[in-house]
Amino acid sequence: MTEHLPSPTSSSSIAHADFIAGLAKGLAVLESFDTERQRLNATMAAERAGLTRAAARRHLLTLAHLGYLESDGGFFWLAPKVLRLSGAYLASARLPRIVQPVLHRLAAQTGLSYSCVVREGREVVIVARSAVHDKGERLMAHGLHLGTRLPAHATSTGRVLLAALSPTELDEWLATYDLPKLTAHTVTEEGALKALLAEVKRLDYCIALEEHEVAIQALAVPLRDMQGRTVAALNMVSATKRMSAQTMEQEILPLLLEGARSLRPLI
Repeated sequence: MTEHLPSPTSSSSIAHADFIAGLAKGLAVLESFDTERQRLNATMAAERAGLTRAAARRHLLTLAHLGYLESDGGFFWLAPKVLRLSGAYLASARLPRIVQPVLHRLAAQTGLSYSCVVREGREVVIVARSAVHDKGERLMAHGLHLGTRLPAHATSTGRVLLAALSPTELDEWLATYDLPKLTAHTVTEEGALKALLAEVKRLDYCIALEEHEVAIQALAVPLRDMQGRTVAALNMVSATKRMSAQTMEQEILPLLLEGARSLRPLI
């Protein structure tokens, strides 16, 4: 098997001499673990990380030796030590600390679940959240924890963030990532998605109805800095049985927009 060296996902460039291939490969192996595959052997990790089996095995063993993975001798899985990485981000990153009070206030006002989300590649990632239980109702799985990753094309936050891209950037994004169909309502045709994103840009908010998960709906607005750049998205998630899309627009949208406006001078 030919190795495919992991490439940077950010827009910043790096000189070849400054790029540490071993570190990139090790992180690619670590990122191979997700909710679909919690346990991997060397062959599976190699396929997911684009490495040879021998290289993947060495990285797995090294990560286990350092305490980031656990193993039964054949399979490997993430160890609690990986939380040091996310914990350090949440403790030091400015954005989650700034938005958290607003998310708590919105949740207390409405009894609904709110999040702050950023885009990374084909997915969006929850970096701050505030949710409450309503009369014992189960909270949706994607609203339960920080760091949850969701497909950008099928979520309200993802569409708000994609709508902020320039036409050239959007074309590059669409050429790089596929658009899997997650429910019967998920829009996966490129032209249709572009039309939806144009409407999101015009309205300056997005409602996604059962596109990522059946019986779940979400409303999102952009979070901008003082220069007008969209740096994140704020959203509310609810079960479809709880309220209509019209009610979300009438009652929740003004609260989200005001929350985003209040945060703008602080971003």
